[in-house]
Order: sequence, then C-alpha cells, then structure tokens
Amino acid sequence: MNYYTEYQSPMGCVTVQANEQGLLGVWFEIHTTKPEQLGQRDESFPILSQAVAQLDEYFSGSRKQFELPLAAKGTDFQMKVWQALTTIPYGEVWSYQDLANAIGNPKAVRAVGLANGKNPISVVVPCHRVIGKSGKLTGYAGGVERKAALLKLEGYTR
Repeated sequence: MNYYTEYQSPMGCVTVQANEQGLLGVWFEIHTTKPEQLGQRDESFPILSQAVAQLDEYFSGSRKQFELPLAAKGTDFQMKVWQALTTIPYGEVWSYQDLANAIGNPKAVRAVGLANGKNPISVVVPCHRVIGKSGKLTGYAGGVERKAALLKLEGYTR
C-alpha cells in the first residue's frame, strides 16, 4: 500500500509518497513525473512524517543530508544513476558527464540525463545538483527556476 501527504515548502506545495519499504517520491506541483494514483493520504505514516520533518530542516538550512529509506522504482540503469546522485555533496554541482563517469559509463551522458530527469525523489535524491557541462542550469522536472532556487539555498553560486 502506498501513502502520501502534501507539504507546504517555501518553494510551493510538495507531494511526498512512501510505502513500508521507504520513500517513493517527492514532487513539486508542476513535476511531470508525479503519478496519478498516489495511494491513501496519511500524514501520520512514519516515513512520510520523517520525510516532511527532514524537508523542513533542509529548507530552513539546518539539514544537508537526508536520512530516509528510499524505495524508488526504476530500471537497473536508473537506479544506478539515482544512487550516484546521492553522492553529490550539498552545495556542489556535477555535469551530466561527471555523473556518467561516476557510474562507470562515460559514453552514457544522454542516457544519464534521461534517467536524471525521471528521478522520482526530487530534493532528497538531488538531481537539481546536475548541470550542463558549460555550467548552464539545464532542465529540471520541477522547473529550472526552482532548480536555481534549490542550488542558491545550498549556497551554490556560478
């Protein structure tokens, strides 16, 4: 059974979804990857309440790393990319090439970009920390302006 709640972040409404295994998704209201069926609404489901508390700490600047069980569903390749995203340090950025190198597949830059864009657990799995090789803030399923705001929150300046 999947459960969800909504969290009012400083950057807009965020939907958070989890099951018994862990966090399934974190989506801003404009995210294109949010599923239509979220399950049962339950603000007191333990993983959801932990996620909301940690998101609150992140947005207030007191949390730099999340400590939540993750249970995203994806292909083996996507899972490898999403795992690598969790190793990008707070306040730093990698290029898509850096991410491809990190998973040991330097020629998979385009595939890495596609997997990055399908990351269902935004903010917690920091896909916003991946930018173009030129330093340009390219695509973000939650909106490029939000990507810029998340990086600014983390102290990143270009």
